[in-house]
Amino acid sequence: MDRDALVDLLLETATLKYMPRTGWQMRGVPRAESVAEHSFGVVFVALALLDALKGGAAGQLGPMKLDVEKVLVMALLHDLAEVRLTDLPASAARLIPDDVKSAAEARAMADVLAPLPSVRRWKRLWQEFEDRASPEGRLVRDADKLEMMVQCLRYEQAGSRGLGEFWEAMDEWAWHYPLCAELYARLRELRPE
Repeated sequence: MDRDALVDLLLETATLKYMPRTGWQMRGVPRAESVAEHSFGVVFVALALLDALKGGAAGQLGPMKLDVEKVLVMALLHDLAEVRLTDLPASAARLIPDDVKSAAEARAMADVLAPLPSVRRWKRLWQEFEDRASPEGRLVRDADKLEMMVQCLRYEQAGSRGLGEFWEAMDEWAWHYPLCAELYARLRELRPE
């Protein structure tokens, strides 16, 4: 293990603590959350969803078992490529062909994770999340969207306006787990008038 490469990785990824989520920033939200703050939120939402589903929330899982480690690794890594690519707002991402964006993110992930012994495994798990190729990847995708809407509601409750487009986009989202759709509906009910 190259200790210098590992130190470089730790220093580079620490920049996510200071990289704002540009979608919020572009809409005038004061002190927009950082990518790292969002990632923490996704990890916690995913953990809470796992617990709720495991506990039989409306019989959501049935016989399916979710791998807790996979979910947590996916949630933690889901936006790591942004350390190299920055946080692209939806308005910019729409201008980049999906295959180009996906290839850039995959390369950034491989480069960032290269110093780690588990690079192949972690990159594979990240790709599972990206592709929604497993129940765990789909749960983390729902957690990512749900966390964004929790944050959106918090911003609105603090007085930010002009965030309706986030709600409109999520109204069209095809939730993978009914519990997540129920939680989103409840968040929507809580919006300030």
